Amino acid sequence: MSLGSHIAELRRKHEALSEKVEAAQRSPGVDDLEIADLKKQKLRLKEEIERLSHTHA
Repeated sequence: MSLGSHIAELRRKHEALSEKVEAAQRSPGVDDLEIADLKKQKLRLKEEIERLSHTHA
């Protein structure tokens, strides 16, 4: 897998997590800790994307 396709895959995962966070925030039965965990995962992906993008540039 090339670096560009790896970054694209990370971006897809980040977008999917964004959708999960939004859905969880709208759902009254979802625990705040679960939402916080999803947000942390999303942030880690964003940081990895940025790190790889700067390396790739």
